[in-house]
Amino acid sequence: MTVFLRSALCLFVASLVVSNAAACTVFAITPGASEDGSMYVGHTNDGVGKDWRNIDDISILYVPAADHAPGEKRAIVFDPDSGSDTAGGASGGDSRMVLGYIDQVPHTYAYYTGSYGMMNEHQLLSAECTEYAKVELDAAEGKRIFYSSELSNVALERCTKAREAVKLVGDLIDTYGYYGTGETLVFADPEEAWVIEICSSLDPEDGGGLWVAQKIPDGEVFVAANEFRIREVAPGNPDQIYSADLFTKLEEAGVWSPGDGTLDWLEAVSYGEYSHPYYSLMRVWRIQDLLAPSLNLSPYVEDSYTKAYPFTIAPDEKVNLTGAFSLFRDHYEGTGFDLSTGEAAGPFGNPYRYLGPDDAHTNFQNGSSMEVRAGANPRAISEIFCSYSYVAQARSSLPDPVGGVLWFGPAVAYETVYAPIYAGSTNVSSAYATGDRFEYDPDAAYWTFDFVTNWAMLRYDAMIGEITEKQVELEAESIALVQQTDREAAELIAAGDHEGAARLLTNVTVMRGDEIVDEWHGLAGTLVVTYSNGLITDPATEAVEEPGYPAWWLNETGYQYGPRVYELDELRTAGGLNYTESAVRVPKNATFADIRELI
Repeated sequence: MTVFLRSALCLFVASLVVSNAAACTVFAITPGASEDGSMYVGHTNDGVGKDWRNIDDISILYVPAADHAPGEKRAIVFDPDSGSDTAGGASGGDSRMVLGYIDQVPHTYAYYTGSYGMMNEHQLLSAECTEYAKVELDAAEGKRIFYSSELSNVALERCTKAREAVKLVGDLIDTYGYYGTGETLVFADPEEAWVIEICSSLDPEDGGGLWVAQKIPDGEVFVAANEFRIREVAPGNPDQIYSADLFTKLEEAGVWSPGDGTLDWLEAVSYGEYSHPYYSLMRVWRIQDLLAPSLNLSPYVEDSYTKAYPFTIAPDEKVNLTGAFSLFRDHYEGTGFDLSTGEAAGPFGNPYRYLGPDDAHTNFQNGSSMEVRAGANPRAISEIFCSYSYVAQARSSLPDPVGGVLWFGPAVAYETVYAPIYAGSTNVSSAYATGDRFEYDPDAAYWTFDFVTNWAMLRYDAMIGEITEKQVELEAESIALVQQTDREAAELIAAGDHEGAARLLTNVTVMRGDEIVDEWHGLAGTLVVTYSNGLITDPATEAVEEPGYPAWWLNETGYQYGPRVYELDELRTAGGLNYTESAVRVPKNATFADIRELI
């Protein structure tokens, strides 16, 4: 390892702060792998903290199209969610600090964004997840000005095709530099999908970054979950693009040489798992196994650098829209890692776990050593700390304003409802565009859904049925509404009434968002009345049940040593006293030995 790489690693360790960077799951389902020929791109934004907008990362923002004067510049702002400790970030300054400027283009496209870009008016889709790179350099004004958030935004402002987007992102990194965590960006249009993976340069004096992009074959599905997924990088591969000096920089850093054979991107620039074993690759395994059980993939692998999970897989059956939603609604149900079962899930099957020190994704693997912790829970796809998730859909059979639909779900994926937002809409429901995690606001979509998830944790096994029933109902209504709106809007566009189509798409987007939030408020009220105070109350009949705890839980928690008899010491030493779920009648003068025989 060269001197400057060792220095970079020391700089990384010394300056690293506890990052709010999202720990996301992303997928891309190509048209040949989907039931109706749609392109799907999914993203769970699993993290907390302020993003590049200097607001909490729980809302969606519409950025309108714009024309720009010659000579105009586009500011690039610092992202405090990047893991970078720089002025304006951890030091407590203005986190809207401008790191630099790039030349503006004459016209920028309308798009939707949050912590990262999502979809633009031309059906260009994007998603993001964070990786653990060996070197994660700080932002530097005029030298390292880009993180993945602004890279995705600029790409959506300026591009209409996925290949065009990855080339632009690569050029911006080469020209203006990159800071922060390792990152994966997915870009997809109605016909083609690409992945670009990014990290800081291994030389801290270098203002640039390192990047590799690879095409997702049609008919295949790509999944990433906080670990780089591109492996072999070979010159002459028509389905790969990378920085011109990639091989030179890696060789100078001492992490790869031609004598090593084909470059393994993951091994060269990353430590692998984002946190602990069963954090990153577990989610890749789960989605690939759900879609292609015929591959017989195992969740058990030798290490972070395994090649057991291919870059892409062909699903056994083609995926439809609700199937795409379901990929994010998973706690490993039905597997040996099922978070809804066992003692840790409590008496009522709560699949969510409180995070502790052993769940942290910092200081896990640094340099030549790694940190082996006491243990942690498997990282699920649907997690309690999710800010929002979405499945973005692009359809080549429809005009761009109609064909692009961003199915957006606030808060936790398992209990959310995905609402349709058209590419041609110029607004969203105000509930989806507002919200702060530090102030409860019942009018904000995030808090509307987050409240229901947290309330359900009181008695999850009972409430989740009512939640999913309402979820299925609302999403089915939305799908039917979109099918009807598709026809009407396409007809308006074919007749030349583009303004009428825009009004229709906007009205449907806003109205449906409002309706879903109102329906979820109603559900929340029903759940509060029904499940308050440890009771189950039927609001219609006024019947009240006192269901108590399941027998297995009473056994596990020592309930049998409660007030059965006064001889508590004898009771505790008797052994084998399982909870019977029924009372046993004995004579009033019965001894403990008599009682023991009966129970």
